[in-house]
Amino acid sequence: MQTGPLFPALTDPTDAQALRFSGSTHDGALTYRQLAGVAGGVAARIAGLSRVAVWATPTLPTAVAVVAGLRAGVPVVPVNPKNGERELGHVLSDSAPEAILAAPDVALPAALDGLRRVDVDPTAAPSTTGAPGDEPGADAPALVVYTSGTTGAPKGVVLSRGAVASNLDALAQAWAWTGDDVLAHALPLFHVHGLVLGTLGPLRRGGTLHHLGALSATELSAAVDGGATMVFGVPTQYHRLAADLEADAGAAAAVGRARLLVSGSAALTAVDHARISALTGHSVRERYGLTETLILTAARADEEPEVGTVGRPLPGTEVRLAPLPAEADAPEGAEEDGLGGVEVRGPGLFSGYLNLPDATAGTTTADGWYATGDIGRWTASGALALVGRKATDLIKSGGYKIGAGEIENALLEHPAVAEVAVLGESDEDLGERVVAYVVADGAPPEPDVLVAHVVGLLAAHKRPREIRFRDSLPRNDMGKVQKKLL
Repeated sequence: MQTGPLFPALTDPTDAQALRFSGSTHDGALTYRQLAGVAGGVAARIAGLSRVAVWATPTLPTAVAVVAGLRAGVPVVPVNPKNGERELGHVLSDSAPEAILAAPDVALPAALDGLRRVDVDPTAAPSTTGAPGDEPGADAPALVVYTSGTTGAPKGVVLSRGAVASNLDALAQAWAWTGDDVLAHALPLFHVHGLVLGTLGPLRRGGTLHHLGALSATELSAAVDGGATMVFGVPTQYHRLAADLEADAGAAAAVGRARLLVSGSAALTAVDHARISALTGHSVRERYGLTETLILTAARADEEPEVGTVGRPLPGTEVRLAPLPAEADAPEGAEEDGLGGVEVRGPGLFSGYLNLPDATAGTTTADGWYATGDIGRWTASGALALVGRKATDLIKSGGYKIGAGEIENALLEHPAVAEVAVLGESDEDLGERVVAYVVADGAPPEPDVLVAHVVGLLAAHKRPREIRFRDSLPRNDMGKVQKKLL
């Protein structure tokens, strides 16, 4: 747990670069000395407030605002600037912030008119009031991050300062992450991936964040040539990056000079793993976590990753597979494939859902295990392989429990498949039948060709009973397919 300052490098700051943003409307950079001064000035203006919201654009003012809140000991609510009117209204009424922090030139929605506005200008004169007082303890809330609301209204996940610190320190062990590293990414700053890992992570290590605006071959290769050693991205970004690098051998060689490539927020396909590896010489490491749990497992920097897995549990974190509920209509001997519900216990767990004590109480067992809702299996190497979500990705067909993710990965190995989402749909005979929604790479193949491809890789009962071609799949801001919209 956190036993000292959340950002040690800000307590005795130097002229080492802390933040650099390019490709946005607020390009710029700050050293640790400058960041301590500017964030200190904002912190003095919000000290004593119960909670503040941050208009979380992928810009330098956002990073400064979040650091200021944490330095002031004020819980921060990052607000997705793409939220619709109803979502924004829910977040504001639920979290009840006393102020909104934003860049001076940003026009905010009318829903925020009643809030005190605190402008965050990274070029402002640094504070002369000195360092803030003692930081709150490890149990104090650091962030309230709202879920994507895929199963109802978004819930405010309260993350403590200790949870954030311990999780980042465990990732530092897994990835040999130090203050010498420069992290490059182009992730949004309103969620765990881009904000906690991608912004607070470098600052806790005393290293540098370089936010690129877009993860293209041009921007990334220039960033690596400029000193970037680590890259974070989501599968959609890596898929597009692979296409860029195939057309630019020089950029591929440059990206290959980075130390570590990490993918998260969804599964990276075996095809894109192979493409990135062939182009850059790097095997992409995957990690796994939820807003409520932070990161549970990760492929280590010093070990060759096992494609199709998300690595082993982080130091200090326990992960287990709980038996899936028995089905009354499942025939004796139904195949289970070693699947289980992923549960976790450790210091990175959230403190609870804001204003939802009943929902919080229903998430964790008396001895501290949190059920993620994901389905997984252990591989022979001790790595965790995920096969989907219980709600949408556990298909019960003909007495078998089938993981949708396994079928999706198999289909993605066919050269004619660019994207795919597999669902279980009601069937009078089977209970549920496997249906695949496919975005073709070029002309769509005959459905029987794709079904035969799956049968050649997996057991016959896992084959799609129907192939439906689409021009695109619905995705959220983090690149995850929204199956409920299919």
